[in-house]
Amino acid sequence: MINKIKKNKQIIAWSMYDFANQPFTTLIVTFIFSAFFTESLAQDNQQGTYLWSLGISITAILVAFFSPLLGAIADSGGYRKAFLVFFTYLCIISTIILYFFEPNKSYVIFGADIDVSICALFVFIIANIGFEFGTVFCNSYLSDLSTNKNIGRISGFAWGLGFVGGLISLAVSFLFLDLNVTENIRLINLLVAFWFIVFSFPTFLLVRDQKPKKGMRQHFQQSLKSIVYSFQNISKHKSIVRFLVARLFYNDALITIFAFGGIYAAGTLNFSFNEILILGVVLNISACIGSFWFGFVEDKIGVKQMLNMTLWGLLLSTFLAFLAPFLTNYDHLITPKTLFWIAGIIIGLMQGPNQAGSRSLMARLTPEEKKNEFFGFYAFSGKATAFLGPLLFGLVTQKCQDGCMISQDFIIGGQQAGLIVVVFLFLFGILIFRPLNLTNSSFDKK
Repeated sequence: MINKIKKNKQIIAWSMYDFANQPFTTLIVTFIFSAFFTESLAQDNQQGTYLWSLGISITAILVAFFSPLLGAIADSGGYRKAFLVFFTYLCIISTIILYFFEPNKSYVIFGADIDVSICALFVFIIANIGFEFGTVFCNSYLSDLSTNKNIGRISGFAWGLGFVGGLISLAVSFLFLDLNVTENIRLINLLVAFWFIVFSFPTFLLVRDQKPKKGMRQHFQQSLKSIVYSFQNISKHKSIVRFLVARLFYNDALITIFAFGGIYAAGTLNFSFNEILILGVVLNISACIGSFWFGFVEDKIGVKQMLNMTLWGLLLSTFLAFLAPFLTNYDHLITPKTLFWIAGIIIGLMQGPNQAGSRSLMARLTPEEKKNEFFGFYAFSGKATAFLGPLLFGLVTQKCQDGCMISQDFIIGGQQAGLIVVVFLFLFGILIFRPLNLTNSSFDKK
């Protein structure tokens, strides 16, 4: 009984890390600081969009390259707490530094004048790397705190708690900060850092490490062998390969939406920072509703059909966001902003079920004896090309910064052109996913 109480305390404390770090994604990466960077710190929003895409891409490449090795250290036990604390505070300290960057400034570094946007981008990359690797080490505790019977419930509880953290932080920002004032936008960074410090403390205090079973060098070697072995084994399972290739495309599209949603709203549709904040609240609420409702839909029609619905919904809503600037007022009832709100709500409804359904389908496709091996590959494949969508979005935006002419009467701006990249990523994902064959898979046995 005592051991069960201790374990439950550790589970809650571990879950608090998601509650603590989610505001970084919500307020810094997706909605507020990203838009502030492109609209105020960069020379113009097209250049800012390109620089932001580089920052997201650099982070993704580094995380994809190093996460298997860091995961090996995490698996060994004994090292995780120190690395978790280190990367958490790397993120926190860097986020605090972001507060000090103001528009129209430059800094002398090694005798050279460096524009504020470059300095801020460098610090953001460090903060984002700290966030991503902190998540890697926190996730590694899940297998210690759960069994095969309750791992889904515990993971889902932590995910839900993270969603609550993001929603509350958005509400606090909306209620107490007027984001039409530049100083208050910068204060968002301090709010995120303070939130992370306070709510990550239970994780550091109560979650325990196991003693290391092997040396670090042995785990590096074992991790590399495991990746090679997974590549060799997974190629024999055609349905899983097709699914993972499809997921590479549509997951990149989702990552790009998360990275540039607020930037597009501010740069192309002239959303104010307060409007972007409200957009964040609405999208989080719609994501919660979608995750709950589509759980019933999946049980009724099956996970493959449900995923098809979410993918088409995401494709069509992204295309609507692309078209929104062209569809001007119709008796003041339909405006570009109204259409973008509709697109955003649909994206919110579809994103949670898409991510949850992808994980569910992977579990159903994977033979029971290869769960750990193939899910490790599933996580790696989600990171391997995560830089591609953001990088293409930035490159196309820069290429069309003065507008790209489709015809004499049809000219698209830089960020609009970038959004076409997301449309095609979803389309490729759908085309690869649709012929997925579930026959003779563990899916049929459940």
